Amino acid sequence: MKIFARLSWLYATSIIFIAITLVILTYYLLPRPYARKIFAWFTRIAILFSTDIKGEEDPSAQMYLINHQSDLDIGIMETISRKDLSWVAKKELFDVPFFGLVMSLPEDIPIERQSKNSLIRLLKASKDRLNKGRVITMFPEGTRSRNLRMLPFKNGAKIVADKYQLKVQPIVLIQTSKYYNIKKFYYKPGTIKVIFMDSFIANKDDKNWLSDLRIKMQKVYDDELANNPSHR
Repeated sequence: MKIFARLSWLYATSIIFIAITLVILTYYLLPRPYARKIFAWFTRIAILFSTDIKGEEDPSAQMYLINHQSDLDIGIMETISRKDLSWVAKKELFDVPFFGLVMSLPEDIPIERQSKNSLIRLLKASKDRLNKGRVITMFPEGTRSRNLRMLPFKNGAKIVADKYQLKVQPIVLIQTSKYYNIKKFYYKPGTIKVIFMDSFIANKDDKNWLSDLRIKMQKVYDDELANNPSHR
């Protein structure tokens, strides 16, 4: 089984690499966001994963906050959302040769965690993307969680949402690392559960809304695992 899982991982990773290449090659030929969405669907079909969606995407949402476990997470969102997503990610990813192009070409937003000026740039870039009708999309944990517990949420999401009084929709992805884990060289096809939670308007007077949101998202995650043993 381990050999099969690793061969599956090699196949899935090759497909993802091909999809990234095609996004870069066709970016100027297709209107944004179609290059990324078309080849996200190409990946989804080629590696045989599907989604089971609970709840509905809010058409008026301006920010998505999503828990993060796997490199599949971006592709999942690009196939289930019709919105033009502007991803916020650490600047180091934009500096990676070749891979960085798939983030810089669509004008995703880099953030430097240790830079005070980075916050100003984040706010300015977020305003620009919002003016273009895009949805600011963030993994508030800042990196992939390694187990069933979400990491503490970084404050950047709250700062942006509070500044522009954004309508925020939380989205919970269930056990995506169970299907694709780049560090363990593991992939298996399957159906990934996606839960759209109720959206809300960010309130800067509520100092704890982001940390409270993490608790709510974790409860949604835990309840899904408790009620559906197939996710475990």
